[in-house]
Amino acid sequence: MTETPVRDIVIVGSGPAGYTAAIYAARAGLAPYVVAGSVTAGGALMNTTDVENFPGFPDGILGPDLMDNLQKQAERFGAEVLWDDVTEVELSGPVKTVVTGGGETIRARAVILATGSAYRELGLADEKRLSGRGVSWCATCDGFFFRDQDIIVVGGGDSAVEEATFLTRFGKSVTIVHRRDELRASKIMADRAKADPKISFAWNSEVVAIHGEDKVTGVTLRDTVTGETREHGATGVFVAIGHVPRTDLVAGQVDLDDNGYIVVEGRSTRTNLPGVFACGDAVDHTYRQAITAAGSGCSAALDAQHYLAALADVDPASPDLIPDAVERADVDAAGAVAAQGSDTAAAAAAAGH
Repeated sequence: MTETPVRDIVIVGSGPAGYTAAIYAARAGLAPYVVAGSVTAGGALMNTTDVENFPGFPDGILGPDLMDNLQKQAERFGAEVLWDDVTEVELSGPVKTVVTGGGETIRARAVILATGSAYRELGLADEKRLSGRGVSWCATCDGFFFRDQDIIVVGGGDSAVEEATFLTRFGKSVTIVHRRDELRASKIMADRAKADPKISFAWNSEVVAIHGEDKVTGVTLRDTVTGETREHGATGVFVAIGHVPRTDLVAGQVDLDDNGYIVVEGRSTRTNLPGVFACGDAVDHTYRQAITAAGSGCSAALDAQHYLAALADVDPASPDLIPDAVERADVDAAGAVAAQGSDTAAAAAAAGH
């Protein structure tokens, strides 16, 4: 069997992290191959309406439009995008293997994992059974089907408030169900929701059951303070309680923390495996913003570029020397950055005088 050529970089996943990594890797002449996914291509922002906090867009931009711009920018510099899912990876050794659902086997010296995250579920018995029959995780995908209906949105963060605000375009009423007595969303978004006459709030409440045979007819809410339960009629239940990292693909190969996020070394994007880097929501459980994901994608591309430069100095017959070569290159790069910073500071001081 003829082996496929070995590429420099394969990027698994898209979104702000994956596409930014592709932009930087492509500009470095590394011809990155982006396996963007089929259903999940573009990441969570594909299900977002107005993105108002991404720098450079004073009037905001639609999530899908932002992803389209990033994709086109990556392709303009030479990135290649494959609309398929990765089903298997082998990340040990100097040459890594990535297998797609379409049967393509990709070999590369470096892999950047930008697999993102998936919607967190409530974990209720009838949640999956009624998925597509009133239960949804995407207002922009399904909101139209709930015209003039009573809807609840479960959650209290920015995502939940954004979903609720969007759903007021269609629903007769929207109730935000939150387990606390105040929203976790940013003030501007919370104030916008509280001022909307179509939005009401079920404070200190959690959904403990979803009812309906062929479609949702209502939910049972439990008071998180008193423990008392009550029924709430609704034909739409939109779940917006956060995300879980999509890292099952690499479990058992790269180190994961207790919550399933990929562990990286310090402020770098390096995993425990040489030549494997991770960025975006698969790593970040703190900030989880499009702009921070993009920044980490940039870092991953630079770390991978750095690794490949060190790899070029190692005899292929001695792969055990790779870690030492990379460590030496790390020291050299850190010294160069520090020297550049000192020169910049000195120039600024001189200009000040």
